[in-house]
Amino acid sequence: MSPIRVVLVDDQHLVRAGLRGLLERDPDIAVVAEAGDGATGFAVVRTERPDVVLMDVRMPGTDGLQATRRIMADPALRSVRVVMLTTFDDDEYLFEAIRAGAAGFLLKDTRPGTLREAVHTVAGGDALLSPAVTHRVLAAAARATTPTPDSIADLTARERDVLEHVGRGLTNAEIGAALHLSPDTARTYVSRLLARLDARDRSQLVVIAYESGLVRPGDA
Repeated sequence: MSPIRVVLVDDQHLVRAGLRGLLERDPDIAVVAEAGDGATGFAVVRTERPDVVLMDVRMPGTDGLQATRRIMADPALRSVRVVMLTTFDDDEYLFEAIRAGAAGFLLKDTRPGTLREAVHTVAGGDALLSPAVTHRVLAAAARATTPTPDSIADLTARERDVLEHVGRGLTNAEIGAALHLSPDTARTYVSRLLARLDARDRSQLVVIAYESGLVRPGDA
């Protein structure tokens, strides 16, 4: 199999060098390009068509949020997965990035093994949703969000149950255990929800779960 192709976008050269070194310890990951700002990052992504982009949130000029929006809005880049790199004080930016279509986010102090695992996760089509971090980001944003229950009005009771558990950050296996379903059946429900709600990936299902009021701040 071909290695997972990664583009790094961060305004700090040392950060990019460190990320490259950590990622390329995995023979199944190849860093194909780097960029120091969002505008250049978008141009590089259009040229390289990577599998995964690791995108810093705060950069001079075009920041990571703007660059992510541009990538997600480009039909030619539909298969590209963006993961935001952040610190704990970027909640508002990250919520907007996930709404724009980012596959998830990583803290900059993430362990090397977790970093490489995250690249494999998003390259495989899953969202990178760590409950401990994701809940903090989305719950903070949800406090300022007016619920719109109509967005899920046509879902069945079982689909609502599955969406609620997705919104709480559970994996397919955990959803299956909670609802007495097999992991494969839980995965089928998640795929059905993606189609019915026109969501790009699992992270957008989490946003929908919050914005619809199905999951509320503080839910565990």
